[in-house]
Amino acid sequence: MNTAVIQAFFDEPTHTVTYLVADPATGDAVIIDPVLDYDHRSGRAGVESADRVLAAAKSAGLRVTWILETHAHADHLSAAPYLKQQTGATTGIGEHIRDVQRIFRPVFNLTDVSGDGSEFDRLFRDGERFSLGSLEVEVLHTPGHTPACVSYRIGDAVFVGDTLFMPDYGTARADFPGGDAGTLYRSIQKLLALPPQTRLFMCHDYKPAGRDHYSWETTVGEERARNVHVGSNISEQEFVAMRRARDASLAAPTLLLPSIQVNVRAGRLPAAESNGVRYLKIPMRLTGAAEPPAK
Repeated sequence: MNTAVIQAFFDEPTHTVTYLVADPATGDAVIIDPVLDYDHRSGRAGVESADRVLAAAKSAGLRVTWILETHAHADHLSAAPYLKQQTGATTGIGEHIRDVQRIFRPVFNLTDVSGDGSEFDRLFRDGERFSLGSLEVEVLHTPGHTPACVSYRIGDAVFVGDTLFMPDYGTARADFPGGDAGTLYRSIQKLLALPPQTRLFMCHDYKPAGRDHYSWETTVGEERARNVHVGSNISEQEFVAMRRARDASLAAPTLLLPSIQVNVRAGRLPAAESNGVRYLKIPMRLTGAAEPPAK
């Protein structure tokens, strides 16, 4: 049986890991969770990170046939449209992206977002399987961080998105709209029920205190034994209490507002206005002050 060849690309500004996963038998490859370089201070975007992945694929003689998202990210903008343009690959995400679109469409007044997920080429059901060359990809619905989160299982490797982090860092937050700590716990148990030697690949790492290097690969066995939030038979009730208390203390991600409104569009930027410039929205809510009168 062929084993997928996996290359990881770490984007330190967003602490995000993009994966290039290939079938060595056919050269077919998938890119998982690609990052668009975006400077929030200047509003400038670039494709240097995406180009590094493309260069690696070209060097290895790979043909990128899929671009997959584990969810609509809140901490980076997706480079999927650029990669699709360069490769002709098919974009995919979990079918519950529809729920996320419906949640955030009124928040940003996104009149150009469908609400039916049609911005993506393929919407995956829980348990759905599809081919990557001679390899099989299985989709696991793992909600809780968001309603749309999925993990992708390719052989003995699972790409878990934001459902789990490295054992010494724990788990993802569950306080975004549509998130739920109890649901997250049950999704994690779904992953931890896989064989202990199953390799798990994280979407993020934040180098917690006591570790001086970034890391993004572990195993089900390691997570079961050592995860600081769910290891050692932590109950759902204990986890939910911990997660809610922890989430209440967390600040919003720096790129939350630009990321969500771009990523629910499958990474597409808003259309340019009459001056040729694209604009992102910042919803404003005044607290403790009266709305100024209109002039």
